Amino acid sequence: MGEYLAWDIGGLLAVVLVAVLAAFALLSLRRWLLERRGGTVECSLRDPYGRGVWRLGIGRYNGDELLWFAIFGIRLRPRRVVHRRGLVVSGRRKPEAEEEAALQPDAGILEIQDGNGTVELAMSGAALTGFLAWLEAAPPGTPLA
Repeated sequence: MGEYLAWDIGGLLAVVLVAVLAAFALLSLRRWLLERRGGTVECSLRDPYGRGVWRLGIGRYNGDELLWFAIFGIRLRPRRVVHRRGLVVSGRRKPEAEEEAALQPDAGILEIQDGNGTVELAMSGAALTGFLAWLEAAPPGTPLA
């Protein structure tokens, strides 16, 4: 009886290990697919009026849009699309003490408003500079507001 129990536990552990490795491989493949075109940056997103939880993700610049994908997900579609046209940066700040653990070490936070509502984006200093440059780099004659 003990011998069969050992085989059952060993088989169960093997199945769990294979499932964990498969999940890791799928998440790695998804991240590679998202980053292969370039123009990506790690950024966290939070709805300040909703749950208020920082979600780690990848932002990808696609013309006049910033496509935001949750890092722990299976969808290849963005969860949030930020359009440059009509985008307003309504605030910029440093992370508060309780936020620092959830964000990158040198993160800056922008509160932005677009046609889809208000969100906060947290990015590293270099990514934040790139985002602000992207925001200002609209083609000549294009109204941003």
